[in-house]
Amino acid sequence: MEEINLKELFDYIKERVLIIAVIVLVVLITGSIYSLFIKTPVYKSTSTLVLVSDEGTSTSNTYTTQDVTLNNQLVSTYSKIVTSHRVIDTVIENLNLDYSYSEVVKEVSVATETGTQIIKVSVSDPDKALAASITNEIVKVFGDEIKSIYKLQNVSVVDKAEEAKSPANVNYIKEAVIYILVGAVLAFGVIFVIFYFDTSIKSAEEIENKLGLPVVGVIPKVKDKK
Repeated sequence: MEEINLKELFDYIKERVLIIAVIVLVVLITGSIYSLFIKTPVYKSTSTLVLVSDEGTSTSNTYTTQDVTLNNQLVSTYSKIVTSHRVIDTVIENLNLDYSYSEVVKEVSVATETGTQIIKVSVSDPDKALAASITNEIVKVFGDEIKSIYKLQNVSVVDKAEEAKSPANVNYIKEAVIYILVGAVLAFGVIFVIFYFDTSIKSAEEIENKLGLPVVGVIPKVKDKK
């Protein structure tokens, strides 16, 4: 493999700064057009649940160590039940959604916070009102199913889902920076490939190294003055 002279490569890049700038600008404009006019904005609504003492059996407001242990064990299981057919199919029926089970589940995300009994249920949808409605309905149906399956009433809603004010998948500044970086990487990649396959002699030193012949004289490059 032929060795690359970094100084020659750097000089080669400097002479083609305009090409780099054009490529970066083209990528930035293309990406911005996609973000502004083609990309579908998606709105995310989130409801927060917490596992508490069983309201059906507790005779006091005391949250015991036994309750904590039980709820810690149930958090993972409950998170799976949120996206079960039993819950999602009921939500689809209740809201009369024109969605299939797989389409709804694809929009739903469930997160738990380590060391807590908190479960966050989120729904992302192009319709912000629908995203909030689906989230709240899932939480409601989920609570009912837990009572039916486990005979427990230990799910409490901390925060109801509300309509998102802005899309969750759109950040114009962040995306512009990404497009600029992608354009720069692409531009430098193109310049490097051109440099690597460019067989022209770029300097007197290159003649001496490749041909082993001394350079008697060099004709300087003179810009045309008008």
